[in-house]
Amino acid sequence: MRILICNDDGIEAPGLARLVNAASVLSDDVWVVAPDGKRTAAGSSLTIARPLTMRRVEPNWYSCSGTPADCVVSAMTWLFADAQKPDLVLSGVNDGRNVAEDLAYSGTLGIAREATFWSLPAIGFSRVKNPDFTGGDDQWLGALIASLWRSRVDWGAEGHWLSVNLPTALPAEIRQPRVGRDKIARTAEIVESDGERTVITIPRGRAHASQPGDENEAIDAGFVSINRLNWFGETRLDERFLDGISSQRQTG
Repeated sequence: MRILICNDDGIEAPGLARLVNAASVLSDDVWVVAPDGKRTAAGSSLTIARPLTMRRVEPNWYSCSGTPADCVVSAMTWLFADAQKPDLVLSGVNDGRNVAEDLAYSGTLGIAREATFWSLPAIGFSRVKNPDFTGGDDQWLGALIASLWRSRVDWGAEGHWLSVNLPTALPAEIRQPRVGRDKIARTAEIVESDGERTVITIPRGRAHASQPGDENEAIDAGFVSINRLNWFGETRLDERFLDGISSQRQTG
């Protein structure tokens, strides 16, 4: 099977190399397309009608000048345009958890989302900052990937992907928590101000807010958190509401 691996931390990120090692348990046909630098919080944005620079850094490894989601698009439209397409897309391992509003901001999850637009099963992996690495972590993660691959019929419905958050220590038991709230980009810092011009930065970090049953609680308790996500993002409106709007327009 062919596996495509991308990330948002960049081509030189340690988490990328770890994910490649883990995926090698499942296949020897592993390809990497990753940004040429860190692209935190790039979400699912794409570079349209502007040049992208693709650079081969070693066999089966390519850097991309664009966004994390661009890495999937460039792989599908250029690298594998006339070749076997990937059977599975993996992203990460992100340097830090992806929870709560990260479902919208995360470049790691933006990769998985983009993969579903190409009808490819996808899994985004993230891990807490400063974990306790051991020699068996990559093998354990590889076994988890293999297990998820074998069970893809149970989670790989069209437009769906998995978000997996790894705790400080592995191995660990698995939980399916609810998606919580833990806002990033909560404050602004003034760098300089001169009349009408003000320069601000939005610092990294989050409150690490947690409520019973959410992802942060599960991760902090030492569990692997797995959530199945989808891109549909639709909540149907009540037909009576629409009828009321239509009536207002006709009488307005």
